[in-house]
Amino acid sequence: SVVRMFCSITHPDGTPFAHDTRGILKQAVADAAKAGYAFSFGSELEFYLFRLDENGEVTDVPYDQATYMDVAPEDRCENVRREICLNLEQMGVAVEASHHEVAAGQHEIDLQYTDALRAADNIMTFKLAVKTLAQKNGLHATFMPKPVSGAAGSGMHVNMSLFRDGKNAFYDEADPRHLSPLAYQFIAGLLGHVRGCCAVTNPLVNSYKRLVPGYEAPCYLAWSASNRSALIRIPAARGQSTRVELRSPDPACNPYLALAACLAAGLDGIEQQMTPPAPLTGNLYKVGDASGIQRLPGSLEEAVRALEADSVITDALGAHVTEQYLAGKRRECRSYAAQVSQWELEQYLVAY
Repeated sequence: SVVRMFCSITHPDGTPFAHDTRGILKQAVADAAKAGYAFSFGSELEFYLFRLDENGEVTDVPYDQATYMDVAPEDRCENVRREICLNLEQMGVAVEASHHEVAAGQHEIDLQYTDALRAADNIMTFKLAVKTLAQKNGLHATFMPKPVSGAAGSGMHVNMSLFRDGKNAFYDEADPRHLSPLAYQFIAGLLGHVRGCCAVTNPLVNSYKRLVPGYEAPCYLAWSASNRSALIRIPAARGQSTRVELRSPDPACNPYLALAACLAAGLDGIEQQMTPPAPLTGNLYKVGDASGIQRLPGSLEEAVRALEADSVITDALGAHVTEQYLAGKRRECRSYAAQVSQWELEQYLVAY
């Protein structure tokens, strides 16, 4: 048997270690509890499965050519996904569903709702299990947000529900959309701070090659009920299953920081009694910048500036983590800017 262990890091005197990201999420949960709220989170994680070459090195060749919701024999990885799901269940991670995603070699597994800390722990277990079992099957699993140019990127949709006294506080039978004032305020908080969250929820240079029009990833700050092209979607289920789905995060993120940022954003909306804009029902994948709708950051560099300017999110992360996180991301941006890409060579080497 193999043991896995999650822990909180403290100093010898028992005080929390400021850079412990799991501790940051615990503090966010405690802040919500002080206000009388308990949250549940469910995640939908996408990833690619690629072939290995004859030397066992990773390639960028998808293992199958299936598409959305395909099954065997087109979906050659159906048994691999099943093995992942069964192993996760044995490890105490409840799986809601799994299916082939829209791009060749791309897959999605959805984890059931649980409290915030366990949800983040489950995401960490999930990523380890997926990579390990893919390797066991002679494949490579990647959570890189945009591994294939011209194909859909991989997201990590985050579903959030708020409970008070055991009841879903996002549900209101009297409202035309069956959403409570708290739900609207939480949506407004997410919209108000999502740009500041992006450097955390979408932490790589590569993340922003997913957040572009045309590939089923949200680009514009809008919300809607049951509109999959919106940044924030309210799935059709109501009653105890009423939830808010944020569709921008990707699976490269640190889940402890990402969930803490989402909590801080939504709770600020409730505390400030924010009002969201009107919901949008059209296909937001096809609207342009001329629509006047504000966009998510277009690069990691822009996201870093947005995070630095958002005191609600930086306060949630804490001064120590914020300082080190911003410094690390700026180094990443500088390193990327100094690289000469294959695209540049193809465009300019001969022409100039």
